[in-house]
Amino acid sequence: MTDQAQHPEGDIPGKPTEASRTTLSHIMTVNDTNLLGTVHGGVIMKLVDDAAGAVAGRHSGGPAVTASMDEMVFLEPVRVGDLVHVKAQVNWTGRSSMEVGVRVLAERWNESTPATQVGSAYLVFAAVDADGKPRVVPPVIPESERDKRRYQEAQIRRTHRLARRRAIRELREKRAAEGYED
Repeated sequence: MTDQAQHPEGDIPGKPTEASRTTLSHIMTVNDTNLLGTVHGGVIMKLVDDAAGAVAGRHSGGPAVTASMDEMVFLEPVRVGDLVHVKAQVNWTGRSSMEVGVRVLAERWNESTPATQVGSAYLVFAAVDADGKPRVVPPVIPESERDKRRYQEAQIRRTHRLARRRAIRELREKRAAEGYED
C-alpha cells in the first residue's frame, strides 16, 4: 500500500485510519444481564455494531449499513458494573464497502486497574445513498505498521468471505440441478 491509496473509481482522496477511529463507552447495568447474571452477548454485539456504524459513516461521509459480521469472539464474560469500551476503526475499503475492526475492553467502574480485552469482531459495512443504493467510499490510508497489518489481514478475510460465498452458491446450484430442494 502506497501513501497515495488508489481507488477503483479514480481520484477519490483517501482518508487515514485515524480520521474515523472512535471509542464508545458504556457502563453495564442489571438491565444488560442474561439468565447467568453476566452481560448478554447481544448487548455487546449491539454496542459493537453501533461503534462500527459510527466509524463507517464517518469514513464514508454518510449513511452506511451493516452487511455482515465476521468472527465475533467473546473472550471473557462482562459483568454488571463493568465499564465497556468499544474501539472501532476502518481496516480496509473497497468500492462501496468497508471492513471495520472492533476491540471490546472492560474495566471495573470503581477500580483503577487496566481494562482487559473481552471481545473482538470484524464487520462489513456498505455505504448507501438516500435511495439505499451503494455509493463509492474513499480509500482508507493505513499509516502505522499496525494499521498496515490490519489492512492486509482484512484483504485475507475478504478473499475468504468471497470464496465461501461462491462455494456455497455452487453447492446449492449443484444440489438444485440434482433435484434436491432445500
